[in-house]
Order: sequence, then structure tokens, then C-alpha cells
Amino acid sequence: MTASVLARDVSVSRGTAVVLDGIELSLHPGDRVGLVGPNGVGKSTLLRVLAGHDVPDTGRVELQPPTATIGLLEQEPERRPGESARASIARRTGVADAQRAFDAATADLSAELPGAGARYEAALERWLGLGAADLDVRLGEVCDELGIPTGVLDRPMQVLSGGEAARVALAVILLSRFDILLLDEPTNDLDLAGLERLERFVLATRSPLLIVSHDRAFLERTITDVVELDEFSHRATLYRGGFVAYLAERELSRKHAWEAYETFADKRSGLRERAQRERDWSTTGVAKARRGPADNDKHRLHARVSASEQLAAKAASTDRMLERLPEVEKPRESWDLRFTIAEAPRGGAIVATAVGATVERGVFTLGPIDLEIGFGERIGIVGRNGSGKSTLIDLLFGGLEPSAGRVTLGPSVVVGRIDQARRRFEGAETLLEAFVSESGLTSVDARTLLAKFGVDAGRVGRRAETLSPGERTRALLALLQGRPVNCIVLDEPTNHLDLAAIERLEQALQAFAGTVVLVTHDRRLLESVSLTRTLELRDGRLVDR
Repeated sequence: MTASVLARDVSVSRGTAVVLDGIELSLHPGDRVGLVGPNGVGKSTLLRVLAGHDVPDTGRVELQPPTATIGLLEQEPERRPGESARASIARRTGVADAQRAFDAATADLSAELPGAGARYEAALERWLGLGAADLDVRLGEVCDELGIPTGVLDRPMQVLSGGEAARVALAVILLSRFDILLLDEPTNDLDLAGLERLERFVLATRSPLLIVSHDRAFLERTITDVVELDEFSHRATLYRGGFVAYLAERELSRKHAWEAYETFADKRSGLRERAQRERDWSTTGVAKARRGPADNDKHRLHARVSASEQLAAKAASTDRMLERLPEVEKPRESWDLRFTIAEAPRGGAIVATAVGATVERGVFTLGPIDLEIGFGERIGIVGRNGSGKSTLIDLLFGGLEPSAGRVTLGPSVVVGRIDQARRRFEGAETLLEAFVSESGLTSVDARTLLAKFGVDAGRVGRRAETLSPGERTRALLALLQGRPVNCIVLDEPTNHLDLAAIERLEQALQAFAGTVVLVTHDRRLLESVSLTRTLELRDGRLVDR
């Protein structure tokens, strides 16, 4: 089905805070639009409104035709207790709901209820359109392609590893048959092979796509246009021509805005100075003239007073010019993360050592691992989802006990870590309590530091587990600035960060003199860190590249 979605004057508020204001947006077949903006600006809210999950305060969303299906694949899919991966895929592709509606319509038709025929036809069309008829066949093909073992499908989503859950999430995208598709951070946790498969899917589909992503390489390769949500106006601006064109046009637009404002400010300042000068001359001239000339010539006195009054009239004219000067608003600057990593004194020459270390987790075995990491090394760890990257980090730096062999952390090594699941700030205590405990800062200093990372007073008193993934990530970055370390261990650190924050993270890592151990799918970040060594995991075995 050829389908489109249109948002007309959509506005959403949360209490007194405006989230979206008068959003105008349309998606048509062939559109692959990137939705960008700072964390918290309302990108996910807009996706939920377009998908019909949330109702806007004003405005409306129209589907053309009205029977078109629209699917939202969220960045943090709900892991329902007891729900298997297979059932989760059916639910998230819309097939489960379509099956229930089709079964109910079939029962109504059998019972010969009024209007059952029309309901059956509509339910059947939706059931077929969403791919329910051949989902099982397609699911087997996609699982083979992505390397998802059949046994994973029947396991509860809650027990899947991060890598397994990432592959299931990719399977959901590849299996979706929605007429319009909304993707919220689809690249999170995907390995390089998964990213390439996702890119092929996005480039091949003709269905309208709206994509929220922080992956710059992915955006450069896939999208046709960009919609930017402004954090101050809460409105949307469309940029045609892809991500690179958007960056160039945005920079040019900002330059022109500053030039226009500076021209206005200079002209306004000049007119104000001129008016004040003319008033001063007029006042001084009249006072001097009235003191009287030495020869008491009344005609000369009148001429001088008249000249001074003319200056006063010029000042009034200048004031009117100032009033008529078109106002140019000063461009507002977005919040800018100022991030540096606090460095502890150097430890020993050896940061971490593993000798014959093995970890057994169910059917998966990591190792045996023989590895030595020296001070100042900048190591990238790569591998497919499920190959054991996060397990290796837990083994080396997270206190995970090996099933066999040994692991040693070097003397005076102080580790700063961002884990993939952001579990450090997931407990029931408030974020402020957890942050003070981890950082050793006072409550006042902790509040101040968190505020610099965009975690304001309204959030620090909330239970840490209620925070969004983006808020927890920024809190972990703040911890790296608040507690000195000499070894940084980062597992997918760019997940849930906006583009500006990722750039600041890159700069901080480039300036850090200690040891860096990095797991990431962000190809731009890998390029910027200047790795000294790359370690590849293949099915739990380590290959030093």
C-alpha cells in the first residue's frame, strides 16, 4: 500500500512546559527522514504522537489512506515478564494484535453478527498487510541470516543478553510490514554487521521512514532529509538533501543569523550614540547661548539658540529612526556540554592481565583469554553481537570471577566505567544519593556537577531507576568528570547521547592521557579515538588485530 502521514499544527505540553509547538510534518513514499535535536527536546514524543500512542493537545495526525498501518519501534522496547522473544517479535511487528482482531472477526462472522462481513474483510486485509500469514517462515529466514539460534526465540526477553536482544530488535525491523515506519535509535547496540544489514533495509524500502539516530555514519548513508526540533521554539525545521547537506546548511544558517544580529546591534548602537550626542550638543549649546554672548547681540543669541534647538530636533528624528529599526533577535545558543575527564595519578605499567581466563554462561563460553593491557593503551574491542564483548569487560574490570584461570588488575589502577546497560544508576535510591556515594562529592557539589550535564534539580531527587537512558548516561559522564580515574572503560557510550554530546565525548577522550578501553559500534568514534590496538572476539575467542 502507498501511504503517507501528515502532522498538522501538532502541539504537546507537559504541565506548563511546552514540548512540541505547532509541528508541521509530512512523510511520503520514498522519504527517509532523520529526526534530530538535543536530548529531551521531544523526538520520542513526536514519534509516539505520529504512531497514535499519544494524543496531541492541539492539532491532528492524518493517515492517507486512513486504513494505513504505522509502526513505532522504540529505543527501549518493553521486556514484558514471561514474554518470549518470539511473542515479542509478533507483538512489536503488529502481527499479534492483527491476529487477535482477525480471530475475533472470524468468530463474529461464524455467529452471523450484524456488520461481521465488513469487520472480517478489514481484519483480513490488515492481517495480510502486516505479514501475519507467513511470519513464521520469514522469521526462520531472518534468524538464520542474523545468527539468532532457534532456542533464543522461545526464551523470555528478560533473560536475553544485550547482544541477543539487539539482534531480536533488528529482526523486528526486518520483519515489519507496516506501511509507515518510525524508528527510535535503531542502531543502539548493533554490531557492524547488524548496522550494514539495517542500512540495506532502510535503503531498499519505499515505505516512509522517520528515524531518530545518533549514529552519524548511519545518517550520512541512509537519510534523504532532516527534520530538526528546536529546543527553544519547540518547532520543526525541514532541511532537504541528506545529513551532510543539513550540517552545512545549519552552520550557514547560524552564521547568517549571527551576521544579521551583529549588523542590527551595530546599527542600533550607532543610532543610540548619535541620538545621545545630538542631545548633549543641543543641551550644551542652549545653555551656553543663554549665558549670553560678550557683545549682548540679541540676533546672534537667537541664532545660537535656534541652532541648538535644531540639534534637539535631529536627536528626536534619530530616536524615531531607532524605533523604526527592524528588531533582529539574538540567536540563542543550545546548552553545550563542557566535558573533561578527571585524571588520577598514573598507576603501574600494567593495567590488567588475564591468564587462561574462562567464563561460562549457559551454552556460551568466553575464553580462554590471555591478555595484557598496558598503561596508556587505547584499545578497541569489536565483534558480532553476542560474541562476548561486554562479558570480557566484566571479566577484566567488573569483578566477574572467571570459571578458570585468573585475572589481575594492576596496582593503583582507578577505573571509570560506562556499562552498556547503564546499571550503575538503576537502583531504588535517588540519583543524588547514588551519585554522592559513587563520587565522594558533597550533595551541593554533586547537584552542581549534574546540572552542568543537563540533569537538573527536578531529576536528581528522583529514584535512579526512573531516569531515562539518556539521563543515566549523562550522569555517568558527570561521574567521570567528578571522580579522578586513570583508566576509562566504555561499553557503547554513545547510546542515548545526542550528536553534540558525542562530539564532546570524542574531544574528552582525545585529551585523556590514561588508558582507554572502548566497545562501540559508532564508526566515527572509533576513527577519532586513535586506537593503538584492536581486539576482536569471535564466538568467545580473542583475536588480537
